[in-house]
Amino acid sequence: MKKIIAVLPGDGIGPEVMSASLEVLETINERYNHQFIFQHAAIGGAAFDIYGKHCPHETLEICQQSDAILFGCVGGPVDAQDDPKWQGCEANSILALRKAFNFGVNIRPIKMFNALQENSPLKNNRIGQGADIEIFRELSGDIYFGEHRRFEDENGVKHASDTAEYDENTIAHIVEKAFIGAQKRNKVLTSVDKANVLDTSRLWREVVKAQEKNFPDVKVNHMYVDNCAMQLVLNPAQFDVIVTANLFGDILSDLASVLPGSIGLIPSASLNKQGFGLYEPAGGSAFDIQGKNVANPIAQILSASLMLSYSFGLHQEAKAIQDAIEAVLKKGVKTADLCTVDETPVTTTQITQAIVQEIKAICIA
Repeated sequence: MKKIIAVLPGDGIGPEVMSASLEVLETINERYNHQFIFQHAAIGGAAFDIYGKHCPHETLEICQQSDAILFGCVGGPVDAQDDPKWQGCEANSILALRKAFNFGVNIRPIKMFNALQENSPLKNNRIGQGADIEIFRELSGDIYFGEHRRFEDENGVKHASDTAEYDENTIAHIVEKAFIGAQKRNKVLTSVDKANVLDTSRLWREVVKAQEKNFPDVKVNHMYVDNCAMQLVLNPAQFDVIVTANLFGDILSDLASVLPGSIGLIPSASLNKQGFGLYEPAGGSAFDIQGKNVANPIAQILSASLMLSYSFGLHQEAKAIQDAIEAVLKKGVKTADLCTVDETPVTTTQITQAIVQEIKAICIA
C-alpha cells in the first residue's frame, strides 16, 4: 500500500517522539511491504521561526496533499509565554488544523496496560478490573467556536461571555460514530451531558435517543458530566464507549488520560466526515526534558497505530504495534515516567528499538 503522510513534529519533545514513531512505521513498511511516504512540515513555534505564523499556508498545503496527518505537539516553555513566538501557539496551530479540515470527531482510547497496573493513581480496589475506554468528543461546536465577547457596562464593571451552540446535524454525526464504535466493542454507550441545566445538552440527549433505534444492539446510558467525572475515578471499568460534547470531552478525556499512569501512553485521532484524519499524542511539548532522550514515545507510536487502522484500514499492522508495546512493557522496558523508584529507566531510543524488535519478531511468527 502506498500512502502519503504529512508529518508535523512541532515543538519541544515533538521531533524526538515523532522520530521514534517514524522508525516504527518504517519497520511496518519493510515487514508488510507498504510504501509510506513522509512529507515533513512545520507547525507551532517551529513554524513561527520560519514563516512568522504557527500554521502557515505551506503546512496546510502539504496536509491537503496527504492521506493522513501525523502530529506531534506544540507550545513553548512555561516561562516564555509572553514571547510572541509562543503566544496563542496551541490555539493557532491545532485549532487552525481542526477548522481547515473540519475535524468533527475526536477519539481518545484510554487503555490500561497489564504490566503497568501499579502505575495508576487509583488504588487497586478501584482499578483492579482495569480500564479500556474509548472517548468520542465532538470537536467542531460548543463553547470553543461560539461568540466570545468582553465589554464594560456603564458602571465600568467588566463582563465576559462565551456562547455554546449546537445543531442537531453536528450532534448526530458524532453520536452515530460513537454508536458504530460501541458496536465494534462491548456494545455499551454512555452519553454524557448536562441536560438538567443546559439547552444544548437537552438537544444532545434528544438526538442520542433518536439514534438509539438505529442501533438496537447497543445499550445506552445517559449520565450528567459531573457524575461521569466522579465515576471515572470510582469505577472506570464500567465504561466502554463515552460520547460527549466538545467542552465536556476536553475535560473528561484529560481526566481519563491519567488512569493508565502516564499521559505518555495516550494517543488520539481526529476525523472529518470524509474520513480524513489527524493523529496526535495527548501530551504536551514538555520543554523541560527536550533533547535529553528521556521522553516516552509510546503515545506518538500508538497515534501512528491509530492512523494505520482508521485511515488506512491496516488493522493487522496496527495490532502488531500495540502487541509489541505490550510485550516491551511486560519485559520491564520503561521510560522514566513509567518507572517505580527501584526500576531503571531506558531512553527514548532504547524503548523505540525494543518496540521495533518486537514488531520484527511478531512478523516472523
